Amino acid sequence: MTVAVQDHRVPTRYVVSLLKLLPAESTATQEALTAAGLDFDPLDAEAPGWRADVSAMQYSRVYQQVLAKIEDESFGLQPGAAVSPGAFRMMCYAVISCENLGRAIRRAADFYRTLFPQQQPLYANFSEQTARVGYREALSLGAAPADADAPVDILDAYALSAWHRFFGWLTGRALELQRVDFVGREPASVSKYRELFACPVYFGQPANLMYFDSASLRLPVVHTEQSVDDFLRTAPYQLLTMTRDRHGKSLVARVRAMIGHDFSQGFPGFDTISRALNVSAPTLRRRLKKEGTTFQQLKDECRREAACRYLGQADLSINTVADRLGFTDPSAFHRSFKKWTGMTPGAFRAGLLEGSIDPEYNPRP
Repeated sequence: MTVAVQDHRVPTRYVVSLLKLLPAESTATQEALTAAGLDFDPLDAEAPGWRADVSAMQYSRVYQQVLAKIEDESFGLQPGAAVSPGAFRMMCYAVISCENLGRAIRRAADFYRTLFPQQQPLYANFSEQTARVGYREALSLGAAPADADAPVDILDAYALSAWHRFFGWLTGRALELQRVDFVGREPASVSKYRELFACPVYFGQPANLMYFDSASLRLPVVHTEQSVDDFLRTAPYQLLTMTRDRHGKSLVARVRAMIGHDFSQGFPGFDTISRALNVSAPTLRRRLKKEGTTFQQLKDECRREAACRYLGQADLSINTVADRLGFTDPSAFHRSFKKWTGMTPGAFRAGLLEGSIDPEYNPRP
C-alpha cells in the first residue's frame, strides 16, 4: 500500500546543482543520495527510475550532506561566499531574542557585516512605508561585482529567496513581497523568477533588493532556542515549505512554528505563546477556534509530524525518537504512534525503507 502524502516537491535539477559542488570521482555523491533515500541518479536523466522532482525533505537531506562536505552552512543565504561553519547557526541564535522582525533583520545585517565585512554583507534600509533588504552589490560566485550587462545570476535569486523565506519562518507567516530588483540584465526565462517571488521582478537595477511593507517589521519573532535547534536539524526544509502557506491560516502557522518539533524539553505553554504573539490567552483560544482548531490539536499534529520525520532518520533508534518527542515510556510512544497512523513505529520505518511510504508522509486528522 502506498500512503498519501503532502505535496512539497523540489525540482530534481536543484539536487543536481548541489551534487555538482562535490568533488568528482568521490563517494560523497552516493553517500548523499543514500542519506536522502533517493533510489535514482539525479545526474543521469536516462537512469532507470529518474524523476523530475523529489520531496522537500529528500532535497534537504542532500543539502545537509553536501554543505557538510564543503563546510558551508549558509543554506543559500550567502551565495558563493566563504562563510565559516557554524556562522548561520550563531546568527539564528543572535536574532531570536529580538522582539520583532525589523530588529532581527538589523541584527542579522550587523552580524554578517561584523564577521564577514568583505563577503557580501546583508543590506537593510527601512522607510515609513517600504522595507528594502538585500545586497547592495551583487556578487558572481563570490568573486567580483556582477556585470550589469550580463544576465542575472540565479544564485543571487536563490539568496534573496532564502532570506525571504527565513524572515517568514522567523514570524511564522509568509511575507508578501511588493517587488524584487536584480543588477543583471533580464535572463532568457523570466517566469521562474516571478514564480519564485510571486511579485513583479525588475532587472538592470542598482542593487539586488526585495521590497515589502514596513508594517511587517513589527511582526513578532515567534521562535525560541528550542525551535531553532529543530529548524537547524532539518534546514532548509522549513524554508522550502514556508511559502506554501502563503494563503493558509497565518495564526495557525505561527503557533505551529512556536511549538516546533523537538519536545525533549517539554512543550511551550499556552500562556507563553499568547504572550509572544501579544494577545491574551482567551483571544488566542477564540481565534484558533475560529480557524477550526485548538492548541491541543496543534500540539498533537506537531508531535505526530515530528515522529514521522525522526523515524526517517535511520541513525536514530525508536527509543531515541520517543525521548525526543517527550515520552518517558517508549511503550506510550508506540501506542500514540499507532493511534496517529495505524502503524507501529517499526512498521512505519520499514515502509520508508522499502519505499511504500513517502519520506514526507504527514497524516492529518
